[in-house]
Amino acid sequence: MTTYEQLHPRLVVRGADKAIAFYRRAFGAELVEHYTAPDGTVVHALLRAGAAVWAVKDADEYDPPTPTIQALYVSDADAVGAAMEAAGATVRFPIADHPYGERGGRFTDPFGHQWMVSQRTEDLTPEEVRERTRTMFES
Repeated sequence: MTTYEQLHPRLVVRGADKAIAFYRRAFGAELVEHYTAPDGTVVHALLRAGAAVWAVKDADEYDPPTPTIQALYVSDADAVGAAMEAAGATVRFPIADHPYGERGGRFTDPFGHQWMVSQRTEDLTPEEVRERTRTMFES
């Protein structure tokens, strides 16, 4: 049987070094790996902030920039949201409490990727989340 060891997003951007600097400022991320082509373009960079791991690379003819939505769970959504905004992210949805047991908001980084920054505020069963979500959309 195959063992799945890790899955992490690979963000393709124009200006990978600027993106890396943004993620280091916004999340305090550690640059774990950084490889470049002879012309200086970033072919792979791996970042880590706590248990969160993601890769960044420069867009090229094979990999165009493609925006994504990342779901990032943290211990303090307000602090991370403020750090993202201070580093240059745009607030799409401000940090707020949600009936499905989370506090969070959504931000767009300067490279077009959206980040749902959330913290869990309640331990709910999947059925409780379904019911609260249904109620939220009905009101």
